[in-house]
Amino acid sequence: MATIKEIAELAGVSRGTVDRVLNNRGAVNPKTARKVLEIAQALDYKPNRAGIVLAAQKKNLKIGVILFDTGNPFFNDVIEGVNKKAEELGGYNCSVLISRVGFDLQAQLDAMDRMAAQGVNGIVLSPYNDPLIAGKINELSEKGIPVITTNTDIENSARLAYVGCNFYRSGETAAGLMHLMSDGEVYAGIISGSSKVLCHTDRIAGFRDRVQSHYPGIHIVDTIENSDDEFESYDGTLRLLGEHPEINALYFAAGGVYGGCRAVLASGRRDITIISCDKVPTTRDMVLQGVIAATICQQPLIQGTRPLDLMFSCLTTGEKPEKEYHYTTVDIRIRENI
Repeated sequence: MATIKEIAELAGVSRGTVDRVLNNRGAVNPKTARKVLEIAQALDYKPNRAGIVLAAQKKNLKIGVILFDTGNPFFNDVIEGVNKKAEELGGYNCSVLISRVGFDLQAQLDAMDRMAAQGVNGIVLSPYNDPLIAGKINELSEKGIPVITTNTDIENSARLAYVGCNFYRSGETAAGLMHLMSDGEVYAGIISGSSKVLCHTDRIAGFRDRVQSHYPGIHIVDTIENSDDEFESYDGTLRLLGEHPEINALYFAAGGVYGGCRAVLASGRRDITIISCDKVPTTRDMVLQGVIAATICQQPLIQGTRPLDLMFSCLTTGEKPEKEYHYTTVDIRIRENI
């Protein structure tokens, strides 16, 4: 690996001059600066990570984290990951501020404004999928406050990167599992959280597209939303089964799985093939009881730790993440491996 000393010798300047050019500190003749940068690039110079991190201790960085708060216990594991990484970053004088909001556009906009007012240097966000949120991300980016999305993404925004599941692929996987685990003609109901959360709509899109292209024996009867709420899910699922007695399969594309499964049990229907997502304790229990045939998981701890890793690196080195999408594993769990 090239060193500042080697660059200085090749450029015919002092190490101090090279340091000022590479770190954009102090005035250097433009011709000299260009020569130094060309040599550094040719040698594939990488700054000393330890030195950068030590320098970051003097900056007292703040990173804001805004996650959904809908009662879905999935986010407890995401928060666990956030807290774990926050404790580590605390050793570098980097603090992490956490805010939780529901599926509410104005509440999320207000939370983003509060974070900016508190002087955060960057924000990790589970975004409500709305043009106003995308606009706010763009506004913050222009002010020098980068945003990385986690768990769910947003379209048409200047966010730096996304960490989370490939939800379209997860939906396709659900379609394949339903095909494998069902007999004869399948009449499926879909139970989702919110049409304003991209991960929910992406799951459904993947499911629908795969059914249409590969599984003509699966017929999608209806789709309902439950706001990730267990009580709303119970009522909606019970109503769905009452209105469509032909349904013999359900795909839970978001939270509210336990409430929906309780509705299935209350209806007396044990012939329904259920595919769900995640493995929160109540979902795990339903898999073990045989109520849920399979659940598709997405590594929530990583969704808490990796965005903070990427943001801290960006804020300390000035370099954007090397790739835009940081996908977690599409992890299938059944009774035998839950």
